[in-house]
Amino acid sequence: MDEELRTVTERLRAEAGGSKEYERLVATGDLDELAEVLVSPGQPLWTRELAAVRLGVAGDRRAFEALVLLLNHRDAPRCAAAAYALARLGDPRTARAAAALATNELRVAYALHPVRLLTELRAPESAPALITTLRRRLAPHDPFGKIALACVEGLGALGDPRARPVLTAARAHPRLAAAASAALARLPE
Repeated sequence: MDEELRTVTERLRAEAGGSKEYERLVATGDLDELAEVLVSPGQPLWTRELAAVRLGVAGDRRAFEALVLLLNHRDAPRCAAAAYALARLGDPRTARAAAALATNELRVAYALHPVRLLTELRAPESAPALITTLRRRLAPHDPFGKIALACVEGLGALGDPRARPVLTAARAHPRLAAAASAALARLPE
């Protein structure tokens, strides 16, 4: 178990409050048993998250829908866990879903993890979604500086020349200037 998965399971252990169900779900190697948790009614959120993350890390696409819902959750640790599992899932729908979440202005407060996931995926949808999201964050008095910074850093990592205009505009924003200059330096000429 790597450090990120250990962090998720420890957080969920605390939520489970000593539940035997937690111990069972952590110990099982039966992917069908984990998938059953995702469709069983009346399950607490921690059980669904644990099952979805374990399935996602195992590459079982039955976790896709649950992980996308968690990626759009209001609790940042759940979003981070879902992004971690989605990056390992290998489902071709992941980039489209992350792009839709990153560019949804009604849910922009929760776009940080979808933006980071798009950067990690390096999919065809990644740069256009980050460009769109960053362009919107450059409006005067936009309160989502962390998301704007994640977009700038992501566009630098992706190295897509289509990002040049929006990164150039981002240099005019004091909170983004240094990162935008660094990102521009990473773009091919």
